[in-house]
Amino acid sequence: MIGNRLRSSLFLICFLWFGFMSAQETISGTVTDATGPLPGVNVVLEGTTTGTVTDFDGNYTLELEKDPGPDARLIFSYVGFETQRVAINDRSVINVNMISDAQALDDVVIVGYGTQSRAEVTGAISSIDSDEVSSLPVATAEQALQGRASGVTVINSGAPGNSPAVRIRGLATPNNNDPLYVIDGVIAGGLGSLNPNDIQNIQVLKDASTTAVYGSRGANGVVLVTTKSGRASEKAQLSLDVYSGVQFLSNRYDLLNTDQYIQYAREISETVPPRITDPQYSDMLDNETDWQDEIFRTGVLKSVTLGLSGGNENSNYRFSGGYLNQEGALIETEYERFNFRSNSNFTFGKLRLGQTLNTAITVQNPERSDGGRSVLEHAIKSAPYLPVYNPDNRGGFQGPNTVIDGQDAANPVRVQTLGSAENKGITLLGSLFAEYEIIDGLVFKSQAGLDYYKYNNNIFIPSFNDDSAGSTGAINYAQITKNSGTNQSLTLTNSLTYKFDVADLHNFEILVLAEDQRIDGESLDASSQNNITDEVEELSLNQAGLSSASFEYRRIGYLGRVNYNYDQKYLLAGSFRRDASSRFGANNRWGDFWSVAAGWNVAKESFMEDSNINNLKIRGSWGTTGNDLIGNYRYSTSLVTSFLYPIAGSALEGTTAEGLGNQNLKWEEVTMKNIGVDIGILNNTFTASLEYYSNRSDDLLYELPLPLSLGYNVPTIASNVGSVETNGFEADFGYNDYDGEFTWSANLNLGTSKNEVLSIGNLTEVTGGFFENEYLTRIAPGEALFHFYGLKTDGVFQNQAEVDAVYTANPDQDAIQPGDIRFVDINGDGTINAADKTVIGNPYPTLTMGLNISAQYKNFDASIFIQGAYGQDIYNTNIYDLEGMPRLFNSGVAVLDRWTGEGTSNTIPRALGAPQNLYASDRFIEDGSYTRLKNLNIGYTFDEDVFGDSVANLRIYVSGQNLITLTDYSGLDPEIGVDNVLFQGTGAIGIDRGLYPQPTSITFGVQLGF
Repeated sequence: MIGNRLRSSLFLICFLWFGFMSAQETISGTVTDATGPLPGVNVVLEGTTTGTVTDFDGNYTLELEKDPGPDARLIFSYVGFETQRVAINDRSVINVNMISDAQALDDVVIVGYGTQSRAEVTGAISSIDSDEVSSLPVATAEQALQGRASGVTVINSGAPGNSPAVRIRGLATPNNNDPLYVIDGVIAGGLGSLNPNDIQNIQVLKDASTTAVYGSRGANGVVLVTTKSGRASEKAQLSLDVYSGVQFLSNRYDLLNTDQYIQYAREISETVPPRITDPQYSDMLDNETDWQDEIFRTGVLKSVTLGLSGGNENSNYRFSGGYLNQEGALIETEYERFNFRSNSNFTFGKLRLGQTLNTAITVQNPERSDGGRSVLEHAIKSAPYLPVYNPDNRGGFQGPNTVIDGQDAANPVRVQTLGSAENKGITLLGSLFAEYEIIDGLVFKSQAGLDYYKYNNNIFIPSFNDDSAGSTGAINYAQITKNSGTNQSLTLTNSLTYKFDVADLHNFEILVLAEDQRIDGESLDASSQNNITDEVEELSLNQAGLSSASFEYRRIGYLGRVNYNYDQKYLLAGSFRRDASSRFGANNRWGDFWSVAAGWNVAKESFMEDSNINNLKIRGSWGTTGNDLIGNYRYSTSLVTSFLYPIAGSALEGTTAEGLGNQNLKWEEVTMKNIGVDIGILNNTFTASLEYYSNRSDDLLYELPLPLSLGYNVPTIASNVGSVETNGFEADFGYNDYDGEFTWSANLNLGTSKNEVLSIGNLTEVTGGFFENEYLTRIAPGEALFHFYGLKTDGVFQNQAEVDAVYTANPDQDAIQPGDIRFVDINGDGTINAADKTVIGNPYPTLTMGLNISAQYKNFDASIFIQGAYGQDIYNTNIYDLEGMPRLFNSGVAVLDRWTGEGTSNTIPRALGAPQNLYASDRFIEDGSYTRLKNLNIGYTFDEDVFGDSVANLRIYVSGQNLITLTDYSGLDPEIGVDNVLFQGTGAIGIDRGLYPQPTSITFGVQLGF
């Protein structure tokens, strides 16, 4: 009996066990990507919550309680990869290779203090990825922004190491128009210290919906940079990017040669220089020096970047080191940069820690000046018969002997090469952060960011004498100048972000934040002379000058932001920020900035389900941002020492008020409005984004001039005056064909910008852009900021009757004669004077364009990038030297066709004519529009199996930059930016004083991965 029961029980147990084992199923496998095993991939049985995650080696095991059936599928998903649905088909082992989803990666957009899905964005954002940045062999990432984003104007300088002027949506203020730069969440002074190869992507924020979260710093737009980091799924990878090449300038001004110059000198000189008439100097007249060839050269470019990255499910890292050496196309100009960068992240359950650190050491040999003139200006004015060198002269150079040659242009080679000029800098830019997920969706983040810069600038000029027969072109002592200083910015940010949804349809994101930024700086400037030797480059008490300065600046802010969307279909966003700045007095220290935005993703409506339009989003935003970009302490009256008072016939030092303070100084405020639409057709084969914006800046911050009779050392007062309105359109169009062996894409962006000064308080005008004792630019109500202002020309007077017909108020005057420039009598008062000045040009483009076309066929790839700017004018002061003829200097060949009698010329006046021939006028205005082949890149990628497992990828390429420029501008380069030699800023953009032109470059490169 017992035995039967035992046998029955054992039978039942075995039956149940067999039945259980038959119902349960185990599926395992390995998930990989192009680089190897992929940890952290979600593996889920479709339609259930049963799932697992791949381990560090990409392996997974999934236990199923029962047979899933013949139609069951597993879903493999991971951020940045295409989701795959794989049928089980009674298999117990399923291996999957995940495919990178570039579109999915593009759908994540970096915004202020966070990220958003592209579908949820309500603001105007332009994105530039790492391939676009690294495809150009440029020293700074700002240069790579040019032409890549609609509404962004970048005006480059050809000088190695000089940062370009970046303007987002034109000019909004007569004050500082530089955008805010944020690198990995750290507010930075620019992108110059970054290696472009370290950049993952750049987002340009352009409207209130995206910039108002930065409050007092967002008025000029925001450039957000994210640097590369390791991936959690990545085994250790080593990458090497090397390129080398040359850069050169092929453009030249057409100048008089020696024979032409001698002929010209004989014709225009009342007393022909003895160098030309005295036989003892005849040997020198056989020289033919091309001064432009002497100052320009073929420079060498070299760049090396080495990167190491990797990670697992709990951490990732990336380290990189880079070296850049750029020899300029102008002799003795060079830029050298050493970079080291580290990014790392660590996850401990709900706690995430991370850091970023960029270290850059830079050495720049800049362009120099002499007498307030650029090297190029001296080159085009120098007599062609003069040799460059003379070993008998102190210093070894030959300049004009003033009394013999009748002119005093400095030897440009000596200006640029004698002695040394060196700017050294060290930059530290980094952050530490910690994130903790308190509950699901609620994350607290604390971050400390540091931007530190230390510089040492040294100039040494030994004694020299280029003019052995005269008194100019010589100094009898060595000059030593040393400037040093530090600037540091420390930003502390604490935030709470809560993301949650209601019923899987109502999605919320709430952000509250507090931020404290402290900026400190100090500088020391010293100079002296050495009358004894040229071998010692150290300071002494001989004719010593010494000064120092320091400053402190603090800004604190509080931010609240709410983003809401209903199933990514209906979008709402709002933010409010309150900032305080130490640059304002107690009465106006705080400013409030806000934004509201809405969007409708029409493509997600049910009536669009069968449409070829996969994306159609209409959006708009409205809000305010602020500007406090003025000098520190301008609200307060400060004191200056070393002020000289005439007492008892002697100059005695004392202390006085340096300038006049303004306790009522307050925030400049910009109100921004934006309407946009995003379109995607045929799964984003065709894309478009259209924008209209209108910005108004009120309470403009500006340094207004004070009467000199008040006696202040600083004759200006910081004030809030007037308003400026800026508006324009932007358009981005794209085509992507990624099917077949031959794939290609094209992207075109266009941007317009027009600004108008509405008022400048009680003033009628504010002038700027100084040249030859005249102001060339002006700010006035009803006109564009910094427009060119001068006389209008009407040809050349051919006879005395034409002169008399204009100068009816003073018919007996004899200063103006036939052969002089005829100006338009604007006010009809019978004379020509300052009252006849009018608007003669605008230095800022009305339209910018960028066109990028890329293609790939099998292992070959190619890209072409065309960039242009249209509608801007250039005030070409080089015409003053080439065709002005105020006295004897070398000139352009056009002077050979100058007016010499009635009917001989109606464009080039007589030599040594009336002084007013050189007055600021449209004679010097030229159309600066241009279209430029900015970059052409051709590459070849070797098959993976060519080098076996030791090399993951190998690509070689050749690249050309600034290859062709189509323009009507007669100068060497139509892209005229900030004058870094004479230190004239925004008000002088568009004035070509012989600025450093951009060179053409040809580079060869290798990209290698292990």
